[in-house]
Amino acid sequence: MKAVLFMGCAMLALSAGAAAAQASSTRAQDDTVIAEIVVTAQKRAENLQDVPVSVTALTADTLSARGVNNVLALNNMAPGMRISANDAAANPKIYIRGVGLSDFNPNASSGVGVYVDGVYIGSPLAQMAGFYDLGQVEVLRGPQGTLYGRNTNGGAINITTKRPSQTFTADASLEYATFNAVTAEAAVGGPIIADKLAFRAAGQWVKDDGYTYNRVTGNDVNAADHWAGRLSLLYTPTEDFELLTQINRYVNRGDAIAPQHRALFPATAAATGPNGLCAPNAYASGACADLLGYADTDNNSRAVDANVEGKDKVDLFGASAQATWSLGGLQLVSVTAWQWAHRNDLENTDGSPAQMLEINYRSRQRQFTQELRLQSNDPSKRLNWVIGGYFMDETVQDNTRQDTLRDLRPLFATPDNPTGLSPENSVAVFGWPYTQKTKGYAVFGQADYKITDKLTGTVGLRWSADDKHMNYKSQIEDGLIVLLTSDQKKTFSDFSGRLGLRYAVNDDTNVYATYNRGYKSGGFFGGLATTPEEVEPYDNETLDAYEVGMKSEFLDRRVRLNVSGFYYDYKNQQVFAQALRNGLTVLVLDNAANSKVYGGEAEITARPIQPLTLTAGVSLLHAKFGEYFSEGQDYTGNRLPQSPKLTFNTAATWVAPLANGSSIVANVDANYSSKVYFDNSNAERLSQDSVWIAGAQVSWRSPDQKIEAGAFARNLFDKTYVVSISNIDSLGEDLLSMNRPRSLGVFLRYHY
Repeated sequence: MKAVLFMGCAMLALSAGAAAAQASSTRAQDDTVIAEIVVTAQKRAENLQDVPVSVTALTADTLSARGVNNVLALNNMAPGMRISANDAAANPKIYIRGVGLSDFNPNASSGVGVYVDGVYIGSPLAQMAGFYDLGQVEVLRGPQGTLYGRNTNGGAINITTKRPSQTFTADASLEYATFNAVTAEAAVGGPIIADKLAFRAAGQWVKDDGYTYNRVTGNDVNAADHWAGRLSLLYTPTEDFELLTQINRYVNRGDAIAPQHRALFPATAAATGPNGLCAPNAYASGACADLLGYADTDNNSRAVDANVEGKDKVDLFGASAQATWSLGGLQLVSVTAWQWAHRNDLENTDGSPAQMLEINYRSRQRQFTQELRLQSNDPSKRLNWVIGGYFMDETVQDNTRQDTLRDLRPLFATPDNPTGLSPENSVAVFGWPYTQKTKGYAVFGQADYKITDKLTGTVGLRWSADDKHMNYKSQIEDGLIVLLTSDQKKTFSDFSGRLGLRYAVNDDTNVYATYNRGYKSGGFFGGLATTPEEVEPYDNETLDAYEVGMKSEFLDRRVRLNVSGFYYDYKNQQVFAQALRNGLTVLVLDNAANSKVYGGEAEITARPIQPLTLTAGVSLLHAKFGEYFSEGQDYTGNRLPQSPKLTFNTAATWVAPLANGSSIVANVDANYSSKVYFDNSNAERLSQDSVWIAGAQVSWRSPDQKIEAGAFARNLFDKTYVVSISNIDSLGEDLLSMNRPRSLGVFLRYHY
């Protein structure tokens, strides 16, 4: 591995030299150079090219052109990032460079932190909301163990919304597309008291008819229906103080996810595969069925047989206040936030017309956070630093109910047992009500020191602790039978941090080398458990990351090239896996493996001629388990879930001016992902082969840039593929979550 790193350093140096050689002594005109991008990846405004972190910045125009209105639409828009979901309105599975977590329980924490205007969105119930009226999205790759700190061993998604200003502005957009999909957004803002108080109010409404046909009822399902609103106030009584306050609300009343059903129990020898389950060529043949005899045989990935059409009801509320004092060469920043999230999701989990498995997810989360930072405020100084503290108080309550094999109850009904309850045969309503309370604390600091005019060193350290109290009960028939009770407390703490060097080769090229240590807190399993061992606390996982990189601009700043290479030592990994308990497939979370992850990434932006902008990003990833045994199976050497070897994205934008001052704008984009496994076993049936996805948009802009009207195509070639799979082997089925079909539409936007 040392040889690889040394070779990487040498290649970076050669690339830097080549870039410098190509740079002209004179700069091109402003309308031909690539615009500077300002990011806040290190808690202060900096030029993207000066930040020694692998970060992709997605501007508001980019997000608009790609139709991004939730976190799932960010999938593959940054190298090494993959996002999917098994749910309609909650629990996104976010992975960066193979690091993440597929646990969908509400007390779990992803390995990728999500932040909105500096506020940590800890609950997976709340991470699908808020994507409207955005200023920028930054994707930070690798552990952010100092400044972002909390459970960000994979990376962070830093979302900033548009701020109030002292200039009156108004924005509106209306989009209509396939499946009667309507997306309406509006925002207005301006001064309330000149130079003292400004506001911005924004809202979003999304609704469609659904893209999957339910043959049982004749209805369309997988329909969207949600709205959101945000009010921001910016108070600036003096030049040295500002207070940004926000309140936001999100309401989802769309459908619960309706997955595709795949039967696994073969009825004939010819339909039996080598693992004893249905052979792939017999999935839709009728020769395989689930435990209750059902099979979907029409090979139509846009149709289901569902006896229950549930709703994924999610309600979110948040309020925050960010106060900033400028104290000469210092800056004091306070970020205070309060959030709550409620979810009631009734799901036809078995994906069939039978009452085999139906789950009602019922969760509540409350969170208060406070961050206080004191930092230097003069970038011309040799030493720039930040110190701070963080506190979080969170309560998660869950009362999920899983109704299993209800159609079999008549077989067990007797005068003494009229309900047909038979827990020993898994014929029962299982529940696991619990309350988890967490108090989190952290102190941190980071310093950047200019050793010479060209060489800057960075050192950062953070200590974090989580006091967790889990009160858990596993029961049957809402408490008629109690299987398990547990009341446990434990403190999880560890250090994380950063060491780095950045060298400015010239004005246009920087190279860097960093070491980052990230960790994700241990905790308690929040799913169905039937034995004391399953609710024992799991430990922290840690990740030591080594990275080298180069950020460069050349050809008169018409080309921007950023590359990086990394190596991860991933220890005590928290693994979400399936296990068989009392004849029923359940999901467990435990420390199960160490992994070695390494790879390389590159991003390029080019403006070869003034009307044309080209972008591309590529990621090569090796992510495999070390020694790992689970439930008697050997997974050693298997690829980590959601970690394709190769991902690629590209886009082109052409702006053609017309004689009257208006313009035609054309955008095309495409992305590619190689094969993805959804399970630790790397079973072929639990994977998705490589796939290309393309999109396009063309529009007309008025001479004053205030009006834009156009048409778009997303998933242009109507590719059908799996975004996630839940396998329930004990019931003889896989549940496949499918992508959205091709969407053709028109839009109208207005900006004042």
